[in-house]
Amino acid sequence: MKINILFVINKHKANAKGLCSLMCRLTFNKKRKVFSTGQFVNPSYWNSKKQQVKPQAPNRDEINTQLSLIKTQINRAFLMLQVQEYSFTVDDVYRLYKGEKLEKEYNVVEYFEVHLNKLKTLVGKDVKQVTWNKYSYVKMDIKSFIRWKYKANDIPLKKLEPNFLTELEYYFKVVKEIKQITINKKIQRFRKIVKVSVSEGYLEKDPFMLYKAKKVRNEIVYLTAEELQDFEKHQFIQPRLQLIQDLFVFSCYTGLPYRELMNMRTEHIIYGFDGNKWIQMKREKTGQIFSVPLLPKPIDIIKKYNNKDVRIFPKISNQKYNSYLKEIAAIIGIEKRLTTHVARKTFASTVLLYNDVPMEVVSRLLGHSKIQTTQGYYGKIVEAKISDEMIKLKSKLKAK
Repeated sequence: MKINILFVINKHKANAKGLCSLMCRLTFNKKRKVFSTGQFVNPSYWNSKKQQVKPQAPNRDEINTQLSLIKTQINRAFLMLQVQEYSFTVDDVYRLYKGEKLEKEYNVVEYFEVHLNKLKTLVGKDVKQVTWNKYSYVKMDIKSFIRWKYKANDIPLKKLEPNFLTELEYYFKVVKEIKQITINKKIQRFRKIVKVSVSEGYLEKDPFMLYKAKKVRNEIVYLTAEELQDFEKHQFIQPRLQLIQDLFVFSCYTGLPYRELMNMRTEHIIYGFDGNKWIQMKREKTGQIFSVPLLPKPIDIIKKYNNKDVRIFPKISNQKYNSYLKEIAAIIGIEKRLTTHVARKTFASTVLLYNDVPMEVVSRLLGHSKIQTTQGYYGKIVEAKISDEMIKLKSKLKAK
């Protein structure tokens, strides 16, 4: 990292005495900054090679001393900027040389990293490690995109334009072959960082204000009442498949996600206001407290595994869990791709909504922070339920 300092004569402008202004030209990272030194000299007395005024010139020592002082002050400003952790421009060098207060101008990835470092101090307090990791992955995605698109390691934050997201979306979709729903999440997280930069004054306005994410139709995969019954009744000999069967059925009647299922302890089973047993836990994803009344089937499963250990169920990785579910689906003859999420969807759809449980109750039982989240996922299930009821009504009306 080097700055080039060159003094040049401005021969195009001479004063009444035939003297020309001495200019200083700074070059850094292929960018230039030219300014007047305030000194004037006869062009014939200037030695451009030695960067000095020739001996025969009047005020020679005074001018050369002033030029040397300017060069020293510029190098000092450049050194001060070098020891700082962030990037800078040739204009920053000039402003610091002039004694002006610098306004930090971040690059995109650079600012992302600064924000991540701030968030790191909040992990375990206000921020979950898994959340921090997701933002860190997006930062790496943005970095690789900038290399692909701009052939550079970074670009100025202030150079962000609306088409940046259009190109980023194309990159995710075509180069990385990522699905639209995942693209939307990544862009949502990147946009949040950009909005923070606006609030902190590093951007005047959000360049992506008019951006709208492409809508994705979520196909909810869940077990029907008949499929759930087949899943429950099948007898497995292998202990590993018996465990997966019990875990899956338990989630189908409680809505517990994989992480909460594995973390559930005896202390999470409480007696509610109605005198019945409930599960009360904090949803790790949202931080929301949720309570679920225990139906007879999950109570029986708890009795089967609760051997006075602190943790109720044996620990199994999500990868193995899903792998064994695939094996079970093939044995029973369920053609749907079973995952830990399908059990949660079955709880909301087959167990709750198809039994006329109101949407707001379903939202609370699932531990969603907003009812709109529940409506977005399960709105079509409600429509299907209404359709079924209308068909039944038509049959009744025809019979009269």
